[in-house]
Amino acid sequence: MYLLALELAERHGFDFTPVFADTGNEHEATLDYVRDLPRRTGGPEIRWVKADFAEDFERKRRFIAAKWPGDLVKDVPGRWEVRPEFILQDGDNETVVAECVPDEAPPEPADPYRPMLSTFYQWVPARRGLSPEEAAIRVDRALAALHPTGNPFLDLCMLKGRFPSTKARFCSEELKHHPVFYQVQEPLLEAGHRVLSWQGVRAEESASRAKLRRFEHVGGGLWNWRPIFRWTAETVFAMHRRHDVPPNPLYTLGMGRVGCMPCIHARKDEIWEIARRFPEHIDRIEAWEMAVGMCAKRQGIGSFFAADKTANHDKTKPIPGIRDVVAWASTGRGGAAVRSAEERRRHSPVLVHLRPVRMRPAMDSPFLDRTRWLDENDFAAIIDQPPPYTVSPGHCLVVPKRAV
Repeated sequence: MYLLALELAERHGFDFTPVFADTGNEHEATLDYVRDLPRRTGGPEIRWVKADFAEDFERKRRFIAAKWPGDLVKDVPGRWEVRPEFILQDGDNETVVAECVPDEAPPEPADPYRPMLSTFYQWVPARRGLSPEEAAIRVDRALAALHPTGNPFLDLCMLKGRFPSTKARFCSEELKHHPVFYQVQEPLLEAGHRVLSWQGVRAEESASRAKLRRFEHVGGGLWNWRPIFRWTAETVFAMHRRHDVPPNPLYTLGMGRVGCMPCIHARKDEIWEIARRFPEHIDRIEAWEMAVGMCAKRQGIGSFFAADKTANHDKTKPIPGIRDVVAWASTGRGGAAVRSAEERRRHSPVLVHLRPVRMRPAMDSPFLDRTRWLDENDFAAIIDQPPPYTVSPGHCLVVPKRAV
């Protein structure tokens, strides 16, 4: 987006204001990359915005003090939910229930306080209300924990008493869209300017994004434009090559996403790579789980990932925390046996930077956003493994290791 804006601004003679929304959950390499772009390209400085939830904390504390003592002593009825293995995701924020799931859930079980599984549904047990004394203790703990930290992502999750999920993806709206609008776009609109907001989403990223319009009038003097909407990943990386600006280095380290570290939608392989390469980020998420858990009505350890992240989770088991998810990510396909550190190293892809090569279409790589098959004769002579090989749009050869 930044590089495309530079090209079009030079060609048509207009100015633009690049904006980066700091969510508080990015990797340091991403932050450094954004800071360094103006120096690499000679383009305009990037304006940074961050959400500030200080006033929301005061409102939430008043709400907890007034409402929780009465709510916590009430019984909570149980309910049937579709089992997670029958909920399909498109990689963005839309979920679809599998067609085989019947519309009607089973009748309420005889004992509503015990978890239960049916073929397609799972019973979320009813909960008895706390005693007034227990409720008071829980309220006191939440009020003691609920203070702003200055980290937008953590503060937002503490206010919500939970982490975002596919069904409740409030992070993008609260941490990116709102800060950009209220801190950058709204002042321009109030000053009488018309604003064309560039958004770097691509149709092939997910089914829900493919439904967006390339150009739309939001209202007043604000328009949204998605200039790379029809681009492929290869087109994006070609833009980097044209400007001699390498892509974010995290792409070459097994990351399919380079925004949040980790993202709530991170794949199993990505979680494994994060834990292996950046263990300090796993430590940070573990501390955040404790902090968010103390601010929830049902106090305990919050779960950064969804309850079904480890594939086989159901409501009869504790919700997995980050350490449980990392343990699952370190296993082979299907969660069979835990691989040793040496085995995991042997299973990792080998990344070799290349010059542009002759390529033909291929399947997606599990490690990179988009790949193409090399001509198998191109590199058979220079590496010690038989073809096929794959290469990323950034010209980073991925030599697949044999399964262990």
